[in-house]
Amino acid sequence: MSNYDVKDMSQAEGGRLRIEWAEREMPVLRQIRERFAKERPLAGVRMSACLHVTTETGNLMRTLQAGGADVVLVASNPLSTQDDVAASLVSHFEIPVYAIKGESNTVYYKHIEAALDHKPQITMDDGADLVSTLHQRKTGLLASIIGGTEETTTGVIRLRSMAENKVLAYPIIAVNDALTKHLFDNRYGTGQSTIDGILRCTNILLAGLTVVVCGYGWCGKGVATRARGAGARVIICEVDPLKALEALMDGFQVMALAEAARVGDVFITVTGNKNVIRAEHFRRMKDGAIIANAGHFNVEIDLPALKNLARSRRQLRPFVEEFRLSGGRRLFVLAEGRLINLSAAEGHPAMVMDMSFANQALSVLYLKQHGPGLEKQVYPVPEAIDREIARLKLESMGIRIDRLTAEQKKYLKGWREGT
Repeated sequence: MSNYDVKDMSQAEGGRLRIEWAEREMPVLRQIRERFAKERPLAGVRMSACLHVTTETGNLMRTLQAGGADVVLVASNPLSTQDDVAASLVSHFEIPVYAIKGESNTVYYKHIEAALDHKPQITMDDGADLVSTLHQRKTGLLASIIGGTEETTTGVIRLRSMAENKVLAYPIIAVNDALTKHLFDNRYGTGQSTIDGILRCTNILLAGLTVVVCGYGWCGKGVATRARGAGARVIICEVDPLKALEALMDGFQVMALAEAARVGDVFITVTGNKNVIRAEHFRRMKDGAIIANAGHFNVEIDLPALKNLARSRRQLRPFVEEFRLSGGRRLFVLAEGRLINLSAAEGHPAMVMDMSFANQALSVLYLKQHGPGLEKQVYPVPEAIDREIARLKLESMGIRIDRLTAEQKKYLKGWREGT
């Protein structure tokens, strides 16, 4: 193969073994791949996928390939690529991959354009950079696209904005919003992997520290719960009064970030919004405060403002940069403000990504079958797909649940019976 751009092909064998290890924890996706291999329902479909290039993604690519799809993969973040996985997908599975950990923004978008040169009929996105680039720079390709999927909260926000402004040119399924995705991937996956990333690059002890979590959506809930489980005192900062009230009733302290900035030891942004931690917050933070981001894009921490405040900067450890402010205070930013769980660690555990990527695979099949009849808007994952994935996951874990009796079904559909 010549149509790829990865860091080091000599890492391919190690990547293959890690893909195989992840597959052990992905029984639902494995069942889908076996079905796809027999039925070949995606035969001839050209796909461009912009996702984090991880071991779990490697198994999703194998599943799509088994179904007959002609797929190209690029990274959805410059720091999230696992180079050995990228090499293995090229070497062992002949899947074109354009992804290098640490690639510049220029190379990042060059890779996205390479994926679009594939002239996809279905897109698969994680943050909507592929879709955004397609709508701005490759509009001539739009007419041939059946539909697409989106994996993240951040991407769904962007796509809904496009739909509301009547610029979205084809239907997108919001995989992120599937119950078997955000209830598990966002809460348990992000919660564990964010703490994992912070600990890997700092080696700090969380017990006894004050951790400030900005945002109490599904991801924020997971991060806050895991930080508390590690012995930290957790403060939640929110702009939504309902979520703030929920956090309070879940037992967390809730306060404005301006107040929390004075007492926090570790700050974690997980909002999907821009400039959440700003200059006024940096000025109030105590010496040694650690700042990390678990949101998709590196915009939640106002790094330009911090650079302007800093008297000096230096790299102390991999993914740890020190910013020394006037008076000698030091603030430490992790992984350039990029998503910490994939920049400094391995991302979500395979067991939870099993459900997320099962949603991706079955949503792609749904688009192949129904895409031409859909409007140009953002759709939820069909409920039947969501429930089937939950059923398969329970089955793979050896868990049996009850079923409604005929009498119970009749009761739930009726209205005459009362007390």
